[in-house]
Amino acid sequence: MPMKMESDLNRFRKIVRGKIKKELRRFVSNGELIGRQGKRLVTIPLPRIDIPKFQFGDKGQGGVGQGEGEVGDPIGQGEPKPGTGEAGDQEGQHVLEVDVTLEELAEILGEELELPNIENKGKKNIEDRYYRYTGILKQGPESLRHFKRTYREALKRSISSGIYNPEVPIIIPVKEDKRYRSYKVYNKPVANAAIIYMMDVSGSMGDEQKEIVRLTSFWLDTWLSTQYHGLERRYIIHDATAREVDQETFYKTKESGGTLISSAYRLAMKIIEEQLPPSEWNIYLFHFSDGDNWSGNDTAECMTILQGQLMPASNLFCYGQVESRYGSGQFLKDLLAQFGEHEEKITTAQIKDRDAIIDAIRIFLGKGK
Repeated sequence: MPMKMESDLNRFRKIVRGKIKKELRRFVSNGELIGRQGKRLVTIPLPRIDIPKFQFGDKGQGGVGQGEGEVGDPIGQGEPKPGTGEAGDQEGQHVLEVDVTLEELAEILGEELELPNIENKGKKNIEDRYYRYTGILKQGPESLRHFKRTYREALKRSISSGIYNPEVPIIIPVKEDKRYRSYKVYNKPVANAAIIYMMDVSGSMGDEQKEIVRLTSFWLDTWLSTQYHGLERRYIIHDATAREVDQETFYKTKESGGTLISSAYRLAMKIIEEQLPPSEWNIYLFHFSDGDNWSGNDTAECMTILQGQLMPASNLFCYGQVESRYGSGQFLKDLLAQFGEHEEKITTAQIKDRDAIIDAIRIFLGKGK
């Protein structure tokens, strides 16, 4: 019976994965999914699947052309409004909700988009400590006491000394019975990563543009979290000036004014120099804007900062241009003119709407940098 249940569970998981893959573009573009996120779980709503079958109604019901009535009488009164009418005896439509871990979600995303695993860029690894239990000792802290081994020793002592009573099987361990786990400390090299998100919050960036940025960032986080043991996130917003903020402020800030993109790039470089040395961190830069910049001079300064500072310090610089009715989209053209489409460390994507988010993710992470 347990084998049968395990087989059914595995089959159910395959069905769920198939449904998620089929509807992946819709899930990626739907902000409701993020709202359902728990600690490490995401609740996925899946439509109920039923086998088609005939269903017969009451025998007393007549069809068109049957029963009483005159020519011109209305046949039906239309669909009843929700919350009206009498209680029925038929089942309604149900939606099945399944909890999926973020790791599973990232795996499905990687499979569907054919994302390569991140390459080790040869940076200095950080030593991370982890503990492995290697044996049992007679002394140690109470927090490491091994309950089963302690109980076994107490039981052996009680039986051998003749004080064990099967009718009243009370076992009270003494000091000599206690056993404790012993452990050994290992140093394991891990490659840590830092993501610096930058977003234009000038007057031309509306709520829909910011929501697209939020959804794109969530899925980038989801994938990169599976590639690195530790993932540091930093958030920068900018109009004519830039400032570092927390995650909530990053997504909810409503500001207006002009745009100086170089202010965000300078702040990002300052954070890297002071807190995230490239010798110890794999650094990813994601900048989102509608492509408007205040002047050509500032755009030229952006190219200088990218070429001389940000690109050498990072694994990858990604620019996502969201479409806005007020944005010119010029900055994307300037980036392509300066670096071309084959620059290894720069990736650009045009995100016209929510449906384009999944394509942007494929472009950003498809190089495996």
